[in-house]
Amino acid sequence: MKYSHLISAVMNGKWFLRPQDAFASDAIIHKLLEREYDSVTDSHILSDSKPFMAIIGSSKVAARASSYDNVPEESTAIVSIAGTMLKYGTMCSYGTTEIAAAIIEAANHPRIGSMVADYDSGGGSVDAIAPIIEAQNYFRSKGKSIVACVDLCASAAYYSAIYCNEIIAGNDISSEIGSIGVMMSFWDWAKAKEEQGGKQHTIYSNHSDWKNKPFELALKGEYEQIKLEELDPLAKKFQAAVIQRRGDKLKQETAGILAGRMFFAETAKEVGLIDHVGSLDMAIGRAREIRNNMLVNNYLNI
Repeated sequence: MKYSHLISAVMNGKWFLRPQDAFASDAIIHKLLEREYDSVTDSHILSDSKPFMAIIGSSKVAARASSYDNVPEESTAIVSIAGTMLKYGTMCSYGTTEIAAAIIEAANHPRIGSMVADYDSGGGSVDAIAPIIEAQNYFRSKGKSIVACVDLCASAAYYSAIYCNEIIAGNDISSEIGSIGVMMSFWDWAKAKEEQGGKQHTIYSNHSDWKNKPFELALKGEYEQIKLEELDPLAKKFQAAVIQRRGDKLKQETAGILAGRMFFAETAKEVGLIDHVGSLDMAIGRAREIRNNMLVNNYLNI
């Protein structure tokens, strides 16, 4: 089934994700584990039936290069990054590999001068982040500007948003930013299986005494090793990226700012997590302004 990678991500992945979003997925996770999603229809990924779209001006177009041939020069593309971020597309969401491909298509088209990444996401799996960051870096490497317009922008979503030229809260009511941290969650079904008459045996080679050791200890309720070896390095890398990308704007002394705390828009601006509080229109305007400044600077440096 095409959603096997979704089951793998749910069961085995590490997450830059708000707990609220993890809990909200419980019903879907239960159906996956109970094999209720098992028909031919459910096995299709979303992009099979609905290509990923971008917005140019007032039009919604397929996010591929041919769609941009007739748009005005220096157009701004708007690409949505919404919901729980996963590396690959599923039956109900686009994967970040697909979103990244759309960003690269826009970067390579001569009629696209800037982009707004429209975020509304509580985060996602750790492996979902790199494709977006790489695509955004590529977009900027082409001398084009990309601005993040955010409503909910937490954890993995914020991790990738910091690689835009600026971050703008889309409103001062619901926009919420932060959750700089990493978590891991898994179910231990051993007792339930034993009650059904089964017993699982896990055997390691005499030469593999360290294999899966942090996980095996976690199954016994001993979490320190898995924190030290798997979660802490990810958290430190996330923190370092935020410090590097936000620079002097970031007020690191703010309680919890690098340890998972969330902030509404105005406070997020005060502590340096974002640059402005505004709207989607403002984000489009800033993307074009930054692009124009780039063009002027390039001209002056010729």
